[in-house]
Amino acid sequence: MNPFTFTQASDVDAALARLASGARPIAGGTNLLDLIKEGVMRPGELVDINGLGLDKVEEAPGGGLRLGALARNADTAYHPLVRERYPLLSAAILAGASPQLRNMATNGGNLLQRTRCYYFYDVGTPCNKREPGTGCPAKDGLNRLHAILGTSEHCIATHPSDMCVALRALDAVVHVRSQGAEREIPFADFHRLPGERPDLDNTLEPGELVTHITLPDAGRFVAHSAYIKVRERLSYAFALVSVAAALDLEGGKIRAARIALGGVAHKPWRVEEAEESLVGKTPGLETFGAAADIVLRGAHGHGQNDFKLTLARNAIEQALTTAARGTEYAKGEQR
Repeated sequence: MNPFTFTQASDVDAALARLASGARPIAGGTNLLDLIKEGVMRPGELVDINGLGLDKVEEAPGGGLRLGALARNADTAYHPLVRERYPLLSAAILAGASPQLRNMATNGGNLLQRTRCYYFYDVGTPCNKREPGTGCPAKDGLNRLHAILGTSEHCIATHPSDMCVALRALDAVVHVRSQGAEREIPFADFHRLPGERPDLDNTLEPGELVTHITLPDAGRFVAHSAYIKVRERLSYAFALVSVAAALDLEGGKIRAARIALGGVAHKPWRVEEAEESLVGKTPGLETFGAAADIVLRGAHGHGQNDFKLTLARNAIEQALTTAARGTEYAKGEQR
């Protein structure tokens, strides 16, 4: 392991000063420490941000909810306001990782976690995401877990988060600060597709810190939402395909819909055209299948992950069908 300096920030301004000097923030460390141990990341300085007070889940001004970047995933999932108003988010968080990891992982860290591509973690192999310009062996190699949408010649890795899939469906906004500036990033614009720079996971600028996430009011989707995660084992496994689905129903017709996918792209995948195609329709497999076809337009496999094309379509249909039946509130771990 390479040597590094470790400091503890007493307030946000102190943390921002260290970040501006090139330090990396650490909170729960559930992903960053693995990356350091494997030699994938070699920070010269880590700044502990756990003492910044950004750990509250509370009402947002003007409605909606504010999720502190340092609130733990478990505390967020089980918070009464989240379970009551955003059951889709609660279900997605509880579908991820293990209880021990959810007790440590933070909301901000969840947004910033990096891909679980085998080649990215193996510093003995080329990887454009780790070292731009070295190649992407996953394209012709082990790619069972890899993307079928939004890929490029340079990278076919997927974003591993469950929480982020629900946040994308719920139109979340990410709030960040740097020295002397603040800005809001719509969740749709926070994560990047690989393009020619797969090493850049998101649109954060150097020195910026995620302070909180806001959710708009989603009351119309509370009664009909579902998070479906298809994985290779029942616990502590990343999604082959996941779907966050929510419907606003009135008189047996769909007034509005949300569909976001995980495990299929470099970022949570959402196609608003598919959602709009459901408006005014009666819930049913034929209707949901047509929407799935729109979501998956342009999808293609890379050999070992060809099965995801069918799996994703089936998962979308299942998630929408489950949502139409009514929300199942999470009362414990989802398996």
